[in-house]
Amino acid sequence: MTDPNALNRDFEKYDQVRKTHTYRLAESDCDEFDENYRIATLDLGHYLNGNAADQLRFAQGFVAALEEIGFAVLIGHGVDEALYDEIHDSIHKLFTTTSLADKMLFRAQRFGSVSQGYFPIEETSEIHPDLVEGWVWCRRAFDIPQPREAPFRPEDYWPLAEYEPLFRRLVLEHEKLFKPIAQAMFQGLGVDPHHYDQKLTATNFGLRLNYYPPMSADQDHSGAGRLLGHEDVDLFTILPATKVDGLQVWNHRSAKWVRLNPPYGSIIINTGDYMQRISNDRLPSTTHRVGKPSDRSHLSAARVSFPIAVYVWEEEVLDVLPGLGTPKYEPIKALTFHTRSTSKFYGDDYAVED
Repeated sequence: MTDPNALNRDFEKYDQVRKTHTYRLAESDCDEFDENYRIATLDLGHYLNGNAADQLRFAQGFVAALEEIGFAVLIGHGVDEALYDEIHDSIHKLFTTTSLADKMLFRAQRFGSVSQGYFPIEETSEIHPDLVEGWVWCRRAFDIPQPREAPFRPEDYWPLAEYEPLFRRLVLEHEKLFKPIAQAMFQGLGVDPHHYDQKLTATNFGLRLNYYPPMSADQDHSGAGRLLGHEDVDLFTILPATKVDGLQVWNHRSAKWVRLNPPYGSIIINTGDYMQRISNDRLPSTTHRVGKPSDRSHLSAARVSFPIAVYVWEEEVLDVLPGLGTPKYEPIKALTFHTRSTSKFYGDDYAVED
Protein backbone atom coordinates (compact mmCIF):
# COMPACT_ATOMS: atom_id res chain seq x y z
CA MET A 1 0.00 0.00 0.00
CA THR A 2 1.09 3.56 -0.60
CA ASP A 3 1.37 6.16 2.11
CA PRO A 4 -1.34 8.75 2.86
CA ASN A 5 0.57 11.41 0.93
CA ALA A 6 -0.03 9.66 -2.42
CA LEU A 7 -1.52 11.69 -5.28
CA ASN A 8 -4.15 10.60 -7.77
CA ARG A 9 -1.64 11.35 -10.54
CA ASP A 10 0.38 8.34 -9.39
CA PHE A 11 -2.42 6.16 -10.81
CA GLU A 12 -3.63 8.10 -13.85
CA LYS A 13 -2.68 5.32 -16.26
CA TYR A 14 -5.86 3.53 -15.13
CA ASP A 15 -8.23 6.38 -15.98
CA GLN A 16 -10.65 5.63 -18.82
CA VAL A 17 -12.07 9.16 -18.96
CA ARG A 18 -10.43 12.57 -18.88
CA LYS A 19 -9.42 13.72 -15.37
CA THR A 20 -7.20 16.75 -15.17
CA HIS A 21 -6.93 17.82 -11.53
CA THR A 22 -4.47 16.71 -8.88
CA TYR A 23 -5.33 15.86 -5.29
CA ARG A 24 -4.03 13.92 -2.32
CA LEU A 25 -5.86 10.68 -1.70
CA ALA A 26 -6.32 11.40 2.03
CA GLU A 27 -7.54 14.46 3.84
CA SER A 28 -4.74 16.90 4.65
CA ASP A 29 -4.30 19.96 6.85
CA CYS A 30 -3.32 21.76 3.64
CA ASP A 31 -6.72 21.21 2.01
CA GLU A 32 -8.92 24.18 1.29
CA PHE A 33 -12.68 24.04 1.81
CA ASP A 34 -15.40 26.06 0.11
CA GLU A 35 -17.70 26.65 3.08
CA ASN A 36 -20.20 28.72 1.08
CA TYR A 37 -20.89 26.34 -1.81
CA ARG A 38 -24.23 24.51 -1.65
CA ILE A 39 -24.89 21.46 -3.78
CA ALA A 40 -28.37 21.68 -5.30
CA THR A 41 -31.32 19.97 -3.62
CA LEU A 42 -34.09 18.95 -6.04
CA ASP A 43 -37.48 17.29 -5.63
CA LEU A 44 -37.52 14.05 -7.64
CA GLY A 45 -41.26 13.85 -7.03
CA HIS A 46 -41.70 16.49 -9.73
CA TYR A 47 -40.22 14.03 -12.22
CA LEU A 48 -41.85 10.89 -10.85
CA ASN A 49 -45.35 12.37 -10.54
CA GLY A 50 -45.40 15.60 -12.54
CA ASN A 51 -46.61 16.50 -15.99
CA ALA A 52 -44.35 16.94 -19.02
CA ALA A 53 -43.47 20.52 -18.10
CA ASP A 54 -42.62 19.51 -14.51
CA GLN A 55 -40.41 16.72 -15.79
CA LEU A 56 -38.57 18.99 -18.21
CA ARG A 57 -37.90 21.59 -15.50
CA PHE A 58 -36.59 18.93 -13.15
CA ALA A 59 -34.41 17.34 -15.84
CA GLN A 60 -32.86 20.67 -16.78
CA GLY A 61 -32.17 21.60 -13.15
CA PHE A 62 -30.79 18.13 -12.42
CA VAL A 63 -28.36 18.21 -15.33
CA ALA A 64 -27.32 21.77 -14.49
CA ALA A 65 -26.36 20.62 -10.99
CA LEU A 66 -24.49 17.60 -12.30
CA GLU A 67 -22.64 19.62 -14.94
CA GLU A 68 -21.64 22.06 -12.22
CA ILE A 69 -20.17 19.57 -9.72
CA GLY A 70 -21.31 16.01 -10.53
CA PHE A 71 -23.49 15.79 -7.41
CA ALA A 72 -27.10 16.58 -6.49
CA VAL A 73 -29.32 15.90 -3.48
CA LEU A 74 -32.79 14.49 -4.12
CA ILE A 75 -35.86 14.61 -1.92
CA GLY A 76 -39.31 13.33 -2.86
CA HIS A 77 -37.85 10.01 -4.04
CA GLY A 78 -40.51 7.88 -2.36
CA VAL A 79 -38.31 5.59 -0.26
CA ASP A 80 -39.54 5.29 3.33
CA GLU A 81 -37.08 6.81 5.80
CA ALA A 82 -37.95 3.98 8.21
CA LEU A 83 -36.27 1.52 5.83
CA TYR A 84 -33.09 3.58 5.99
CA ASP A 85 -33.26 3.45 9.81
CA GLU A 86 -33.59 -0.34 9.71
CA ILE A 87 -30.73 -0.70 7.24
CA HIS A 88 -28.53 1.63 9.29
CA ASP A 89 -29.01 -0.47 12.44
CA SER A 90 -28.59 -3.75 10.56
CA ILE A 91 -25.22 -2.63 9.15
CA HIS A 92 -23.98 -2.03 12.69
CA LYS A 93 -25.18 -5.52 13.61
CA LEU A 94 -23.64 -7.16 10.54
CA PHE A 95 -20.17 -5.74 11.10
CA THR A 96 -20.03 -5.92 14.90
CA THR A 97 -21.53 -9.38 15.47
CA THR A 98 -19.99 -11.29 12.54
CA SER A 99 -16.58 -12.71 13.45
CA LEU A 100 -13.59 -11.80 11.32
CA ALA A 101 -13.18 -15.48 10.46
CA ASP A 102 -16.74 -15.61 9.13
CA LYS A 103 -16.29 -12.33 7.24
CA MET A 104 -13.15 -13.63 5.58
CA LEU A 105 -15.09 -16.59 4.19
CA PHE A 106 -16.55 -13.99 1.82
CA ARG A 107 -13.31 -12.15 1.01
CA ALA A 108 -13.90 -9.94 -2.02
CA GLN A 109 -13.17 -11.31 -5.49
CA ARG A 110 -14.25 -10.42 -8.99
CA PHE A 111 -17.72 -11.54 -10.08
CA GLY A 112 -18.06 -10.42 -13.69
CA SER A 113 -16.81 -6.85 -13.39
CA VAL A 114 -17.71 -6.17 -9.74
CA SER A 115 -15.36 -6.92 -6.85
CA GLN A 116 -17.94 -8.55 -4.60
CA GLY A 117 -17.54 -9.60 -0.99
CA TYR A 118 -15.87 -8.46 2.22
CA PHE A 119 -13.09 -5.87 2.45
CA PRO A 120 -11.20 -5.79 5.79
CA ILE A 121 -10.27 -2.48 7.34
CA GLU A 122 -7.32 -0.81 5.56
CA GLU A 123 -7.85 -3.17 2.60
CA THR A 124 -10.60 -1.48 0.58
CA SER A 125 -7.96 -0.94 -2.10
CA GLU A 126 -4.31 -1.70 -2.69
CA ILE A 127 -3.35 1.96 -2.94
CA HIS A 128 -4.40 3.44 0.40
CA PRO A 129 -4.94 2.28 4.02
CA ASP A 130 -8.58 3.36 4.35
CA LEU A 131 -10.06 3.17 7.83
CA VAL A 132 -13.26 1.44 6.74
CA GLU A 133 -14.63 -2.07 6.49
CA GLY A 134 -16.71 -2.72 3.41
CA TRP A 135 -19.00 -5.37 1.99
CA VAL A 136 -20.23 -5.39 -1.61
CA TRP A 137 -23.02 -7.40 -3.20
CA CYS A 138 -23.87 -7.27 -6.90
CA ARG A 139 -27.14 -8.40 -8.47
CA ARG A 140 -26.01 -12.02 -8.45
CA ALA A 141 -26.17 -12.02 -4.63
CA PHE A 142 -29.91 -11.33 -4.44
CA ASP A 143 -32.97 -13.47 -5.08
CA ILE A 144 -34.35 -11.15 -7.76
CA PRO A 145 -34.96 -11.51 -11.51
CA GLN A 146 -31.75 -11.91 -13.49
CA PRO A 147 -29.87 -14.31 -15.75
CA ARG A 148 -28.90 -17.36 -13.67
CA GLU A 149 -27.12 -20.60 -14.40
CA ALA A 150 -27.93 -22.23 -11.05
CA PRO A 151 -30.55 -21.88 -8.28
CA PHE A 152 -30.01 -19.01 -5.86
CA ARG A 153 -28.43 -19.96 -2.53
CA PRO A 154 -28.10 -17.13 0.03
CA GLU A 155 -25.36 -18.97 1.91
CA ASP A 156 -23.09 -18.48 -1.11
CA TYR A 157 -23.08 -14.73 -0.47
CA TRP A 158 -24.30 -13.96 3.06
CA PRO A 159 -22.93 -14.84 6.53
CA LEU A 160 -26.55 -15.31 7.67
CA ALA A 161 -29.36 -16.03 5.20
CA GLU A 162 -31.64 -13.59 7.05
CA TYR A 163 -29.64 -10.61 5.76
CA GLU A 164 -30.51 -11.23 2.11
CA PRO A 165 -34.27 -10.44 2.25
CA LEU A 166 -33.59 -7.37 4.41
CA PHE A 167 -31.09 -5.79 2.05
CA ARG A 168 -33.12 -7.03 -0.92
CA ARG A 169 -35.86 -4.61 0.22
CA LEU A 170 -33.38 -1.73 -0.06
CA VAL A 171 -32.20 -2.89 -3.47
CA LEU A 172 -35.73 -3.20 -4.84
CA GLU A 173 -36.72 0.26 -3.57
CA HIS A 174 -33.67 1.85 -5.17
CA GLU A 175 -34.04 -0.18 -8.37
CA LYS A 176 -37.35 1.61 -8.95
CA LEU A 177 -35.31 4.80 -9.28
CA PHE A 178 -32.69 3.55 -11.75
CA LYS A 179 -34.65 4.36 -14.91
CA PRO A 180 -36.27 7.64 -13.78
CA ILE A 181 -32.91 9.04 -12.67
CA ALA A 182 -31.22 8.02 -15.93
CA GLN A 183 -34.19 9.29 -17.96
CA ALA A 184 -34.00 12.67 -16.25
CA MET A 185 -30.27 12.91 -16.93
CA PHE A 186 -30.73 12.04 -20.59
CA GLN A 187 -33.68 14.40 -21.03
CA GLY A 188 -31.67 17.23 -19.47
CA LEU A 189 -28.86 16.49 -21.94
CA GLY A 190 -31.28 16.62 -24.87
CA VAL A 191 -31.09 12.87 -25.45
CA ASP A 192 -34.03 10.46 -25.79
CA PRO A 193 -34.93 9.80 -22.13
CA HIS A 194 -35.56 6.12 -22.86
CA HIS A 195 -32.26 5.46 -24.62
CA TYR A 196 -31.01 3.22 -21.79
CA ASP A 197 -34.32 1.70 -20.69
CA GLN A 198 -33.45 -1.75 -22.00
CA LYS A 199 -29.92 -1.67 -20.58
CA LEU A 200 -31.29 -0.69 -17.17
CA THR A 201 -33.93 -3.43 -17.07
CA ALA A 202 -32.75 -5.93 -14.43
CA THR A 203 -29.26 -4.52 -14.78
CA ASN A 204 -26.24 -5.11 -12.58
CA PHE A 205 -25.36 -2.95 -9.60
CA GLY A 206 -23.12 -2.95 -6.55
CA LEU A 207 -24.61 -2.42 -3.09
CA ARG A 208 -21.77 -1.45 -0.77
CA LEU A 209 -22.08 -1.35 3.00
CA ASN A 210 -19.45 0.78 4.71
CA TYR A 211 -18.63 0.54 8.41
CA TYR A 212 -16.24 3.16 9.76
CA PRO A 213 -15.28 2.14 13.32
CA PRO A 214 -14.23 4.78 15.83
CA MET A 215 -10.66 5.92 15.17
CA SER A 216 -7.93 5.52 17.75
CA ALA A 217 -5.70 8.45 18.67
CA ASP A 218 -2.88 6.87 16.65
CA GLN A 219 -5.11 6.50 13.60
CA ASP A 220 -6.32 10.05 14.04
CA HIS A 221 -2.75 11.33 13.85
CA SER A 222 -1.54 8.91 11.16
CA GLY A 223 -2.79 10.89 8.17
CA ALA A 224 -4.87 7.95 6.95
CA GLY A 225 -8.36 8.79 5.73
CA ARG A 226 -11.65 7.06 6.37
CA LEU A 227 -12.09 6.56 2.60
CA LEU A 228 -9.63 7.76 -0.02
CA GLY A 229 -10.39 10.36 -2.63
CA HIS A 230 -11.74 8.62 -5.73
CA GLU A 231 -14.24 8.77 -8.56
CA ASP A 232 -16.97 6.16 -8.96
CA VAL A 233 -16.74 3.95 -12.03
CA ASP A 234 -20.50 3.57 -12.60
CA LEU A 235 -23.31 5.39 -14.41
CA PHE A 236 -24.39 6.97 -11.14
CA THR A 237 -24.49 6.22 -7.42
CA ILE A 238 -27.49 6.44 -5.09
CA LEU A 239 -26.33 7.25 -1.55
CA PRO A 240 -28.87 7.75 1.26
CA ALA A 241 -27.78 10.63 3.47
CA THR A 242 -25.89 9.37 6.51
CA LYS A 243 -26.48 10.12 10.18
CA VAL A 244 -22.80 11.05 10.65
CA ASP A 245 -21.19 13.51 8.25
CA GLY A 246 -17.81 13.24 6.56
CA LEU A 247 -18.54 13.15 2.82
CA GLN A 248 -16.39 15.69 0.96
CA VAL A 249 -16.76 16.59 -2.73
CA TRP A 250 -14.16 18.19 -5.00
CA ASN A 251 -15.34 21.38 -6.68
CA HIS A 252 -13.34 21.45 -9.91
CA ARG A 253 -14.30 25.09 -10.52
CA SER A 254 -12.93 26.48 -7.24
CA ALA A 255 -10.31 23.73 -6.68
CA LYS A 256 -11.61 23.38 -3.13
CA TRP A 257 -13.43 20.68 -1.19
CA VAL A 258 -17.12 20.96 -0.28
CA ARG A 259 -18.50 19.35 2.86
CA LEU A 260 -21.77 17.65 2.03
CA ASN A 261 -24.23 17.03 4.87
CA PRO A 262 -27.76 16.85 3.44
CA PRO A 263 -30.89 16.13 5.49
CA TYR A 264 -31.40 12.57 6.66
CA GLY A 265 -33.88 10.78 4.41
CA SER A 266 -32.65 12.47 1.24
CA ILE A 267 -30.48 10.69 -1.31
CA ILE A 268 -27.26 11.92 -2.86
CA ILE A 269 -26.69 11.27 -6.57
CA ASN A 270 -23.30 11.48 -8.23
CA THR A 271 -22.26 10.57 -11.75
CA GLY A 272 -19.40 8.16 -12.41
CA ASP A 273 -16.95 7.20 -15.14
CA TYR A 274 -19.53 5.30 -17.25
CA MET A 275 -21.68 8.43 -17.38
CA GLN A 276 -18.81 10.80 -18.08
CA ARG A 277 -17.80 8.61 -21.02
CA ILE A 278 -21.25 8.23 -22.58
CA SER A 279 -22.10 11.92 -21.98
CA ASN A 280 -18.92 12.97 -23.84
CA ASP A 281 -17.61 14.68 -20.66
CA ARG A 282 -20.83 16.68 -20.11
CA LEU A 283 -21.51 15.00 -16.76
CA PRO A 284 -18.25 14.68 -14.80
CA SER A 285 -17.16 11.81 -12.61
CA THR A 286 -16.46 13.90 -9.54
CA THR A 287 -13.83 13.18 -6.90
CA HIS A 288 -15.12 12.57 -3.39
CA ARG A 289 -13.88 11.03 -0.15
CA VAL A 290 -14.87 10.46 3.46
CA GLY A 291 -12.97 12.54 6.00
CA LYS A 292 -13.38 13.21 9.67
CA PRO A 293 -16.80 14.52 10.74
CA SER A 294 -17.05 18.14 11.74
CA ASP A 295 -18.02 17.28 15.32
CA ARG A 296 -14.94 15.03 15.84
CA SER A 297 -17.22 12.10 16.64
CA HIS A 298 -14.88 9.78 14.73
CA LEU A 299 -12.98 9.26 17.99
CA SER A 300 -15.98 7.76 19.76
CA ALA A 301 -18.68 6.73 17.28
CA ALA A 302 -18.94 4.51 14.21
CA ARG A 303 -20.23 5.79 10.87
CA VAL A 304 -22.13 3.69 8.31
CA SER A 305 -23.22 4.31 4.73
CA PHE A 306 -24.86 2.19 2.05
CA PRO A 307 -24.41 3.47 -1.53
CA ILE A 308 -25.64 1.51 -4.52
CA ALA A 309 -23.67 1.88 -7.76
CA VAL A 310 -25.68 1.49 -10.98
CA TYR A 311 -23.91 -0.39 -13.77
CA VAL A 312 -24.86 -2.12 -16.99
CA TRP A 313 -24.15 -5.78 -17.70
CA GLU A 314 -20.63 -6.67 -18.75
CA GLU A 315 -21.43 -7.40 -22.42
CA GLU A 316 -23.07 -4.02 -23.01
CA VAL A 317 -21.11 -1.44 -25.00
CA LEU A 318 -20.48 2.06 -23.68
CA ASP A 319 -20.55 4.57 -26.50
CA VAL A 320 -21.17 8.31 -26.58
CA LEU A 321 -24.87 9.20 -26.55
CA PRO A 322 -26.31 10.55 -29.83
CA GLY A 323 -26.45 14.30 -30.29
CA LEU A 324 -23.64 15.20 -27.88
CA GLY A 325 -21.09 16.26 -30.46
CA THR A 326 -18.10 14.51 -31.97
CA PRO A 327 -17.33 11.56 -29.68
CA LYS A 328 -14.18 11.97 -27.60
CA TYR A 329 -14.17 8.26 -26.77
CA GLU A 330 -14.34 5.06 -28.78
CA PRO A 331 -17.03 2.47 -27.98
CA ILE A 332 -15.85 -0.02 -25.36
CA LYS A 333 -17.34 -3.09 -23.73
CA ALA A 334 -18.44 -2.42 -20.13
CA LEU A 335 -16.39 -5.33 -18.77
CA THR A 336 -13.19 -3.98 -20.29
CA PHE A 337 -13.90 -0.39 -19.25
CA HIS A 338 -14.87 -1.31 -15.70
CA THR A 339 -12.01 -3.67 -14.92
CA ARG A 340 -9.35 -1.47 -16.51
CA SER A 341 -10.51 1.37 -14.26
CA THR A 342 -10.80 -0.60 -11.04
CA SER A 343 -7.54 -2.48 -11.49
CA LYS A 344 -6.17 0.73 -9.94
CA PHE A 345 -7.65 -0.50 -6.66
CA TYR A 346 -7.38 -4.27 -7.04
CA GLY A 347 -4.18 -4.88 -9.01
CA ASP A 348 -3.26 -5.02 -12.68
CA ASP A 349 -4.39 -8.64 -13.05
CA TYR A 350 -7.96 -7.53 -12.28
CA ALA A 351 -8.39 -6.06 -15.77
CA VAL A 352 -10.17 -8.15 -18.41
CA GLU A 353 -9.37 -7.22 -21.99
CA ASP A 354 -11.88 -7.83 -24.76
